[in-house]
Amino acid sequence: MPSTESQELNNLYKSISARSQTEPAPELWMMRAMFEELVAVGREPEDVTYAEVDVDGIHALWVKPVGAAADRVILYVHGGAFVGGSSASHRKLTGHLAKASGVQALSIDYRLAPENPYPAQLEDAVTAFRWLRAQGFAAERIVTAGDSAGGNLSIATALKLRDLGEDLPGAIISLSPWLDMEGQSESLDSNAATDLLISRQGMAAFTYLLLGESGSRTDPLVNILRADLEGLPPVYLAAGGDEVLRDDSVRFAERARDQGVKVELTIESGMQHVYALRVGAAPEADQLIEELARWVRPLIDLN
Repeated sequence: MPSTESQELNNLYKSISARSQTEPAPELWMMRAMFEELVAVGREPEDVTYAEVDVDGIHALWVKPVGAAADRVILYVHGGAFVGGSSASHRKLTGHLAKASGVQALSIDYRLAPENPYPAQLEDAVTAFRWLRAQGFAAERIVTAGDSAGGNLSIATALKLRDLGEDLPGAIISLSPWLDMEGQSESLDSNAATDLLISRQGMAAFTYLLLGESGSRTDPLVNILRADLEGLPPVYLAAGGDEVLRDDSVRFAERARDQGVKVELTIESGMQHVYALRVGAAPEADQLIEELARWVRPLIDLN
């Protein structure tokens, strides 16, 4: 059973879901304001500093734990269904992940849909990776990480770099990723009654906001479950057992392993979407961050 400490995230999700289903439907700015509430459910990590930075025109947040390795970095890409969320809403999660891993993190504010349709989001993530390379970080000492929509981008960035013949990150962390733009994952229906935030109808609406009328729902750089995964670095996926996007992670793990990619997969029973947001306040979130750190450190030569 989930801990009582996890209930605060559940309660927020119930509140967001209820407010999202009012008539008339909330305006986009209201939905974005709700996404910003996510920062409240975690606790601030100690001994971590933050600084704003311009990354070739992209606003970003440097996350610097005291004593962190200066030559290794996590490129963090926030969730929010590609239409909301920010480096601010995910600051605590990014800070805890960076601190536990012993590295710095760069959390970017990529362009949001629908004002900026796909592939603007992927272009910004690739730009940020290249910016880090220009700052002197070796590709194999960069970790791409993200949650939900950002979990998609953490993988898509590596796929795009591979297709361009550029060096790849040393590892990928993908939390509750949204990987299927066609809505074919079984858990969209089997977990409809247990997911407190997301629904099949909601995902269809966000897909339309991201891709519009003309965007392809089978493009393998956004519908990652159609991608050729060969050559990817090791990937760690984690999802909640009660969320509708659970099977996006399960299906990706199966396909990736079949194509020779090293994959770790955690499905935490009874947990919701991106349950790591409760880090510092709930044992399930804290345990996941510790596991991610133990997994990623040797992959970037940090012991």
